Amino acid sequence: MTIEQNENEEDVSVSVQQPYIHMDCMAFGMGMCCLQVTFQARDVCESRYMYDQLAVLAPIMLAMTAATPIFKGRLSNIDARWTVISQSVDDRTPAERGLITSSDDLQKLADESSQMVGKGVKRLYKSRYDSISTYIYHCSGDAACERSFAYYNDIPCPIDEEAKDVLLNAGVDMNLAHHLAHLFVRDPLVIFEDAIEIDDTVYTDHFENIQSTNWQTVRWKPPPPRNTPNDPHIGWRCEFRSMELQLTDFENAAFTVFVVLITRVILAFDLAFYIPLSKVDENMRRAHQVDAVNNELFYFRRFMAPLDMNNPEIVRMVEKANDSTSKSPRSPRSNPQVQQSQQSTGSQKLGCHACQGDVPVEVSPGEESQKWPGSTVNNSYEEMTIDEIFNGKDCYFPGLLPLVYAYLDFVKCDQETFQHVDQYLKFVSLRATGSLMTTATWIRQFVNNHPDYKHDSIISDSIAYDLMIACKEIGEGERPCPELLGDAKITRIRPEDAYGHLLDRKIDSNEDRGALMNYLLQRARSRRPRERVRGLSLSEMSTLK
Repeated sequence: MTIEQNENEEDVSVSVQQPYIHMDCMAFGMGMCCLQVTFQARDVCESRYMYDQLAVLAPIMLAMTAATPIFKGRLSNIDARWTVISQSVDDRTPAERGLITSSDDLQKLADESSQMVGKGVKRLYKSRYDSISTYIYHCSGDAACERSFAYYNDIPCPIDEEAKDVLLNAGVDMNLAHHLAHLFVRDPLVIFEDAIEIDDTVYTDHFENIQSTNWQTVRWKPPPPRNTPNDPHIGWRCEFRSMELQLTDFENAAFTVFVVLITRVILAFDLAFYIPLSKVDENMRRAHQVDAVNNELFYFRRFMAPLDMNNPEIVRMVEKANDSTSKSPRSPRSNPQVQQSQQSTGSQKLGCHACQGDVPVEVSPGEESQKWPGSTVNNSYEEMTIDEIFNGKDCYFPGLLPLVYAYLDFVKCDQETFQHVDQYLKFVSLRATGSLMTTATWIRQFVNNHPDYKHDSIISDSIAYDLMIACKEIGEGERPCPELLGDAKITRIRPEDAYGHLLDRKIDSNEDRGALMNYLLQRARSRRPRERVRGLSLSEMSTLK
């Protein structure tokens, strides 16, 4: 693994022999922590839809929660962890990376790696820890959806063809079959001795072995089988995985609450965030940059809901948005694929909820659809600041936070709950505007201002110690940090408050100890399934206590 050291050093006289931070162990990546949130959906369709929308949000939230500017004792020129973890578990062969192209060399490697998936030569464009490579929602019965997803899924997504054929023959739709077949281009990383020969019609261990070692920004999680009536009811879930851990419980709660609420907003207001996955990947790259919240622009969807073009106000809003984008120096970069698709003539914009008419499809003369205009292939998304994405832009993009507030009004949130939620949302808003620093920016500033720092990217023992103490004191509420938290007050953590009442160190009385053990045994027996005791009849068993 290599990442660049901090390039913006003040002391240019310092000669840096190695401009990269070299890390040669998986633990440098997988040893890091993060903030993940898992949602249980109402059904399989809702879980797939949430997967797609959260995939678009993943790089945005990575930038918002950026907290990792230091690696291996060096101050780097990135603010987030994701790319380091991606490199730390990247087990692709040189051929899979595209570094070997000679047919003779490929054949030799294939002969040596015949037991690997794809014989070790199938081109894999990403690490097994990376952003997603395909959307998975399926619009049942809508032909336009297939065309739209061919546009949105505009990056390579290698698959295991045999796995996809099995899924299609079993009735799985194309989008989901493609996603699952993509997982199976990887070899297993870990095999447990007692889980090799198992019944795959009863247990999902073999699937989870592959699924759980494909670490993407979001993970779609089918329910595990219920083999006994006592097994828990676990439904269709979606795991949001990109956020970085913050210094305080307050910050972690704020971002968790926001993500939970934005999923409710998407479902309640029937919104769609789809943009081409190439733009999602570009957002992911930008999210790693230093102070991305303030310095970077991110691609985001301009109109999140279908527009009724029979409404004159909507028409004027769209015209203003189009005019604003055409004049803006931040308009999306030219896309040959988009330009080519625009050359289609004699077409109207049709679509399902997910695609919302972004892709022209041929229709018969006189056939119209006024429900779905508002965005075309080249202007369904644009570059926005983080502030604009969260707090709104002009007249046509309301912003995610105003939509969350609208949802709270819609569900008639009670005043007490609203007060708690409001402090979290205000914090998120201030972070988006740049009024509050990201954790990475605060750490970078702390290092740069430390008297022992030589502006050579090296984090000395004294800097590391002082930084850890400062982080500990902020997290425990001992040290105010308004540049990170604003007006939020962190409740101080005290040992005496750890429990409702202090626990005795030991039980001195044998009588008390015996009574406690008897209570614990009785409780364990009452929770254990009743089993027949050898040598006793059923009637004799019934007398046992």
